[in-house]
Amino acid sequence: MGLAKGFGVTFRQMGAANRVTVPYPQQKRDKPERLHGRHVLNRYEDGMEKCIGCELCAGVCPAKCIYVRGKDNPEDHPVSPGERYGFVYEINYLRCIHCDLCVEACPTEAITETKLFEFSFANRQDAIYTKDELLVDDDGRAQRMPWEHWEGHEDTHTSAWMRATSSGGRADYENRVNWSGELGVGVRAPEQGQHAPAAPVATVATDATNAHGSDDHGQAHH
Repeated sequence: MGLAKGFGVTFRQMGAANRVTVPYPQQKRDKPERLHGRHVLNRYEDGMEKCIGCELCAGVCPAKCIYVRGKDNPEDHPVSPGERYGFVYEINYLRCIHCDLCVEACPTEAITETKLFEFSFANRQDAIYTKDELLVDDDGRAQRMPWEHWEGHEDTHTSAWMRATSSGGRADYENRVNWSGELGVGVRAPEQGQHAPAAPVATVATDATNAHGSDDHGQAHH
């Protein structure tokens, strides 16, 4: 009797209604918004790079797959808004475990992850992504490498994990938008449970008294 019940479980899973496989790669399942995939280096809306070469991502990486070298910004043509920028930035994907600790450690939201995980390499050198390959293009989109299988939407929500953890543990910023705009995107919409900061309320002063409680002659009212 137990054997019959066991086979009954198997038979009930058969049929088109219970099919879990799809004809890949013609059909691909939707990926979670916070999926950890291939990284990108973001830029501000004015085109300047977000990376300031602080090397925090390299320091926190448990797989030691990130190598960063910072350099002072040239005064006549700065690369980033800070004093320094990421002169060298490399990620070795033969080591990367996609833990996303680099995204959480970055103070400027420079590094985030796309949802692309379908990429393979013909040689070891291709597995080491350089800054030229990681930096987003002039439209704010991830650059496409010949060995990557893009469907077109894997980089639409590159900052989802950063947006989920952006409060930094401070209660004052819990559930509030706390990230900067990105090239080609602007300020990304909040996730569920988050809300944009309220617009400042302007204080309207009367003709006789300004917002500080003094009249037109600067005399305070008591």
